Amino acid sequence: MLGLGLLAGPANVIMQLARPGVGYGVLESRVESGRIDRHPIKRARTTFTYLAVSTSGTAEQKAAFRRAVNGAHAQVFSTDESPVKYHAFDKDLQLWVGACLYKGVVDVHRIFGGEPDEDTAERLYLQGRALATMLQVPESMWPADRAAFDRYWQKALDEVHIDDTVREFLYPIALSRLQGLTLPGPLRRRTEGLALLITTGFLPQRFRDEMRLSWGPDQQRRFDLLMKVLRTVNTISPRFIREFPFNVLLKDLDWRIRTGRPLV
Repeated sequence: MLGLGLLAGPANVIMQLARPGVGYGVLESRVESGRIDRHPIKRARTTFTYLAVSTSGTAEQKAAFRRAVNGAHAQVFSTDESPVKYHAFDKDLQLWVGACLYKGVVDVHRIFGGEPDEDTAERLYLQGRALATMLQVPESMWPADRAAFDRYWQKALDEVHIDDTVREFLYPIALSRLQGLTLPGPLRRRTEGLALLITTGFLPQRFRDEMRLSWGPDQQRRFDLLMKVLRTVNTISPRFIREFPFNVLLKDLDWRIRTGRPLV
């Protein structure tokens, strides 16, 4: 997997949480160690490890990571006070998350590797299926082909809605704002402005609208120029750099399993 894909991470989180059951499941999560608003680096490591394990892990790695994720998900369910009903074991919600991850993989490939040919597109689609079926989603739920996925996606967009509460939760993620890290005012504004440009650039327009993020031709040109520069740098970089950190996460997972450390 391409390391530059990490740039699309905040946008993909927003896409996933745009489904109210996922948004409130994360916002109200009782799993303190996995909260993205309080432990963004740890949560990012868990998510990126999930991507690596789902697509490239051994059967043993997948089984160990599945047990760890299920243990955390067992604590994520709505209460009588929750505005929407949800449970982290909901197959429909898990399918939506997998679909968002797949969309992110394809978008990253298009931006940094060009429009995929038929063989590459099919390989990416199989990766998407692996991302969705790592947990409770049966393979029969994953759309049979890319055309079927497009139909699923268009229908699933009807369930997308970001209310004020979830939007307020997501906005610092769009800025890549780290809790506890205070930068000088000018530097903070510059770094958060750049992060917001990247996040908004990776978001489909429907999700920009839900987040109330403005986007126009000038922003699109700035985003395209930045991606062009990064694509050039990525092309001339050694393979190890291009694939970092995904190429070390499976080794980290083995080390965590061997030493008994938490996996998520």
